[in-house]
Amino acid sequence: MDFVMKQALGEEEKDPDAQKKEEERQEALRQQEEERKAKHARMEAEREKVRQQIRDKYGLKKKEEKEAEEKAALEQPCEGSLTRPKKAIPAGCGDEEEEEEESILDTVLKYLPGPLQDMFKK
Repeated sequence: MDFVMKQALGEEEKDPDAQKKEEERQEALRQQEEERKAKHARMEAEREKVRQQIRDKYGLKKKEEKEAEEKAALEQPCEGSLTRPKKAIPAGCGDEEEEEEESILDTVLKYLPGPLQDMFKK
Protein backbone atom coordinates (compact mmCIF):
# COMPACT_ATOMS: atom_id res chain seq x y z
CA MET A 1 0.00 0.00 0.00
CA ASP A 2 0.89 3.53 -0.57
CA PHE A 3 1.99 5.69 2.42
CA VAL A 4 -0.90 8.14 1.92
CA MET A 5 -3.41 5.31 1.85
CA LYS A 6 -2.01 3.85 5.06
CA GLN A 7 -2.33 7.20 6.79
CA ALA A 8 -5.89 7.64 5.54
CA LEU A 9 -6.87 4.22 6.80
CA GLY A 10 -5.06 4.68 10.09
CA GLU A 11 -2.66 1.84 9.41
CA GLU A 12 0.40 3.92 10.08
CA GLU A 13 3.63 2.03 10.43
CA LYS A 14 4.90 2.04 13.98
CA ASP A 15 8.35 3.55 14.29
CA PRO A 16 10.22 1.73 17.06
CA ASP A 17 12.28 4.86 17.77
CA ALA A 18 9.30 7.25 17.77
CA GLN A 19 9.12 7.52 21.56
CA LYS A 20 12.87 8.08 21.83
CA LYS A 21 12.72 10.77 19.12
CA GLU A 22 9.82 12.51 20.88
CA GLU A 23 11.75 12.56 24.18
CA GLU A 24 14.79 14.02 22.41
CA ARG A 25 12.59 16.66 20.78
CA GLN A 26 11.03 17.59 24.15
CA GLU A 27 14.49 17.81 25.74
CA ALA A 28 15.70 20.05 22.89
CA LEU A 29 12.68 22.34 23.41
CA ARG A 30 13.35 22.54 27.17
CA GLN A 31 17.00 23.33 26.53
CA GLN A 32 16.09 26.06 24.03
CA GLU A 33 13.65 27.60 26.53
CA GLU A 34 16.31 27.60 29.27
CA GLU A 35 18.81 29.26 26.91
CA ARG A 36 16.22 31.88 25.96
CA LYS A 37 15.46 32.66 29.61
CA ALA A 38 19.18 32.91 30.43
CA LYS A 39 19.71 35.26 27.48
CA HIS A 40 16.84 37.50 28.61
CA ALA A 41 18.12 37.51 32.20
CA ARG A 42 21.57 38.61 30.99
CA MET A 43 20.04 41.33 28.83
CA GLU A 44 17.89 42.62 31.73
CA ALA A 45 20.91 42.65 34.05
CA GLU A 46 22.80 44.68 31.46
CA ARG A 47 19.88 47.13 31.14
CA GLU A 48 19.67 47.51 34.91
CA LYS A 49 23.39 48.26 35.02
CA VAL A 50 22.92 51.05 32.46
CA ARG A 51 19.89 52.37 34.37
CA GLN A 52 21.91 52.48 37.59
CA GLN A 53 24.71 54.40 35.84
CA ILE A 54 22.13 56.96 34.68
CA ARG A 55 20.65 57.20 38.20
CA ASP A 56 24.10 57.74 39.66
CA LYS A 57 25.01 60.34 37.04
CA TYR A 58 21.87 62.45 37.56
CA GLY A 59 21.28 61.73 41.24
CA LEU A 60 18.01 59.90 40.66
CA LYS A 61 16.57 57.24 42.94
CA LYS A 62 14.72 54.03 42.18
CA LYS A 63 10.96 54.06 42.57
CA GLU A 64 11.20 51.57 45.46
CA GLU A 65 13.76 53.76 47.26
CA LYS A 66 11.54 56.84 46.91
CA GLU A 67 8.53 54.96 48.25
CA ALA A 68 10.55 53.64 51.20
CA GLU A 69 11.80 57.15 52.06
CA GLU A 70 8.30 58.62 51.82
CA LYS A 71 6.94 55.88 54.06
CA ALA A 72 9.71 56.47 56.62
CA ALA A 73 9.05 60.23 56.53
CA LEU A 74 5.36 59.62 57.24
CA GLU A 75 6.17 57.40 60.20
CA GLN A 76 8.44 59.99 61.82
CA PRO A 77 6.51 62.76 63.57
CA CYS A 78 7.55 66.17 62.26
CA GLU A 79 7.65 69.21 64.51
CA GLY A 80 5.00 71.68 63.51
CA SER A 81 3.20 69.05 61.47
CA LEU A 82 -0.56 69.03 61.33
CA THR A 83 -0.57 65.34 62.14
CA ARG A 84 1.73 65.33 65.17
CA PRO A 85 0.41 63.78 68.35
CA LYS A 86 -1.28 66.24 70.71
CA LYS A 87 0.54 67.23 73.86
CA ALA A 88 -0.99 66.64 77.26
CA ILE A 89 -2.79 69.65 78.75
CA PRO A 90 -0.95 70.90 81.84
CA ALA A 91 -2.85 70.70 85.13
CA GLY A 92 -5.13 73.64 85.80
CA CYS A 93 -5.25 74.92 82.21
CA GLY A 94 -8.57 73.39 81.22
CA ASP A 95 -10.29 73.82 84.58
CA GLU A 96 -10.02 77.62 84.66
CA GLU A 97 -11.89 78.08 81.38
CA GLU A 98 -14.88 76.12 82.65
CA GLU A 99 -14.98 78.13 85.89
CA GLU A 100 -14.88 81.39 83.94
CA GLU A 101 -17.78 80.26 81.76
CA GLU A 102 -19.81 79.36 84.80
CA SER A 103 -19.11 82.66 86.50
CA ILE A 104 -20.10 84.56 83.36
CA LEU A 105 -23.34 82.58 83.18
CA ASP A 106 -24.06 83.34 86.82
CA THR A 107 -23.37 87.02 86.21
CA VAL A 108 -25.77 87.11 83.27
CA LEU A 109 -28.45 85.27 85.26
CA LYS A 110 -28.31 87.90 87.98
CA TYR A 111 -29.47 90.55 85.54
CA LEU A 112 -32.37 88.53 84.09
CA PRO A 113 -35.92 88.84 85.44
CA GLY A 114 -37.02 86.21 87.99
CA PRO A 115 -39.01 83.85 85.68
CA LEU A 116 -36.15 83.69 83.14
CA GLN A 117 -33.65 82.95 85.92
CA ASP A 118 -35.78 79.97 86.98
CA MET A 119 -35.86 78.65 83.38
CA PHE A 120 -32.08 78.73 83.02
CA LYS A 121 -31.39 77.25 86.44
CA LYS A 122 -33.39 74.12 85.58
